[in-house]
Amino acid sequence: FQQFSDTGSRKEHVKITSEPKPGFLERLSETSGGMLVGLVTFLLAFYLLFTNEGRALRTAKSLDEGLSLVVPLDSIHSVSQQNEGRLVHLSGALSTSKPLFDPSYGLSIQAVKLKRNVEMYQWVEYEDSKEYEENGEIKKETKYSYNTEWKSEVVNSRNFDREIGHKNPSAMAVESFTAVSPNVQVGSFVLSKGLVNKIDDFKPLSLSHLEDPHADVTRGGDYFYHSDNPRRPEVGDLRVSFFYAGLSGDDPYLGTADKVTVVARQRGDQLVPYHTKSGDVLEILYPGDLSVEEVFQKEHESNTMKTWALRAAGWLSMFVGISLMTRIFYTLVDWFPVVRDLVNVGLKAFALCMASSLSLLTISVGWLFYRPLWALLLALLSIVPIMVARSHVPPKKQQ
Repeated sequence: FQQFSDTGSRKEHVKITSEPKPGFLERLSETSGGMLVGLVTFLLAFYLLFTNEGRALRTAKSLDEGLSLVVPLDSIHSVSQQNEGRLVHLSGALSTSKPLFDPSYGLSIQAVKLKRNVEMYQWVEYEDSKEYEENGEIKKETKYSYNTEWKSEVVNSRNFDREIGHKNPSAMAVESFTAVSPNVQVGSFVLSKGLVNKIDDFKPLSLSHLEDPHADVTRGGDYFYHSDNPRRPEVGDLRVSFFYAGLSGDDPYLGTADKVTVVARQRGDQLVPYHTKSGDVLEILYPGDLSVEEVFQKEHESNTMKTWALRAAGWLSMFVGISLMTRIFYTLVDWFPVVRDLVNVGLKAFALCMASSLSLLTISVGWLFYRPLWALLLALLSIVPIMVARSHVPPKKQQ
């Protein structure tokens, strides 16, 4: 069953589908498949939590080693052979040998990177579904709505529920791209590819001082439009914007060259990765003029944030895995509403306690070879969630 309506540029319709309510054996089969997925997720959580702790401790140890060995350079305009192979710290303005061009639009800029971003005016489908039970059947009501928007990726209208009237072109006539300068320096030192990749603070490039490059291209604000009427675009029209990162020369419209701070190994006149004794690699770049202490403090903060993010991801994976593996108990009592709700609450509490305890235990094992005392304390702490859960169980039930 479908209903159609048209509200201006936004079109929508509703589709209702129905299927018989799944039987007990069918639901049991689906639960068994979920248990297998849960087991894989559960095992993946162990690997993620264990390796994350080793990575975090190794990175922290490497940063401490780097801070004790780094040599601040007195001048960036001369290369001293005394620092050959050593970890050095320097700050200065970026410089490139040649400007970056986009001849199609008559644009050039002295920068490390120039990005052309192309968007096409296209139909976009939105889907909103809800399920309900009626006359022993499971019915699904899906509302499809369509709107025209600027998108930087081609939206495949063949996957739409209703392609008629919402057809998009299969490709863009102009492609997006990012140009990177082949030679980037700070003073007399050439940055490695890894350091150049870290220059990614893209800023929009103003086009106000440029002319229309072609007769079929119109400039409007900070966009070049491939459209007969940019104010009322049609599906298939294009608009092009530009972004730059690492301004490497004085520009009358953009200002002075960007400054960066680098910590890396000196090899001749090149700055390359430094391999620490802990097995990590130091190749650091930050925008601005930072001291040695500020650089390594930022790296420690970044390592801490990454560590906690991966811990949270590991705990969540373990919780989801345990929930999926124990879902079969919920399915077995699904016919009894009161019992079903009680079992559901109990399973969630069980998954929460087990995920917390096993996560702490896995983290403690990861610390065993690095910080044995902390590992022991975490192992003892992992018992707390289970003890808390047992304390809420009535004494007769425990017996």
